Amino acid sequence: MLNPFFNNITILGDKQMKAIKTAICAATMMTAVTGMAAEVSGNVAIGSDYFFRGFDQSLGEALSGGFDVAFENGFYVGTWGSSVDDFTSTGGLELDYYAGYGGSISESVSYDLGYIMYGYPNDTQWDFEEVYGSVSFSDVTIGFATSSDWYGSSGNYDYFYADYGMALNETFSLGVHYGATRADAGDYEDYSLSLSTEAIGLGFDLSWISTSESSQDYYADNEFVLTVSKAL
Repeated sequence: MLNPFFNNITILGDKQMKAIKTAICAATMMTAVTGMAAEVSGNVAIGSDYFFRGFDQSLGEALSGGFDVAFENGFYVGTWGSSVDDFTSTGGLELDYYAGYGGSISESVSYDLGYIMYGYPNDTQWDFEEVYGSVSFSDVTIGFATSSDWYGSSGNYDYFYADYGMALNETFSLGVHYGATRADAGDYEDYSLSLSTEAIGLGFDLSWISTSESSQDYYADNEFVLTVSKAL
């Protein structure tokens, strides 16, 4: 059952979100201009499905990949794309861009704050933006994402989540996720368990995903997803 703490919460209004977005992007661009040392990384993956917060985006196999540039002072920029089903975006493509800042308060406490634009280049009416943030305490992460004009101009949207990760042994790790969506378009919860390992230079992730709206079309209903990834 939903924790009543999450009811009727609005993280940021439209003006506040735009101000944060502008500040993050401006600071990141200034970092790039000053020529500070940066680390570039990439990834590519293929999955048996692609769920976003418990909602089926691909209705089957999905190919995805992205690139990140992390600066030594904590700022970062990146892009990520995935194939999606035509019901999500005419042309079947999602292409996201993001920028943010991450740092540590102590050896066990870290934080992250950023802006992301979810784009559908072949049908831009679905484009939307979010401001996000999180705090990690050792193996536990608590975070949020918020938008004043979410997917398909569906109105205000807030997302709250908690993640926990632990090593089972030297080979396997377990991830636990709980998320709560509070939006003008409707409220629901999503949850997942993930078993991860690495072999022959690849990452393997088997996830169980479900939602409180499992009786509705496109929402995860005890789904199992296998993803194979490669760091570049």
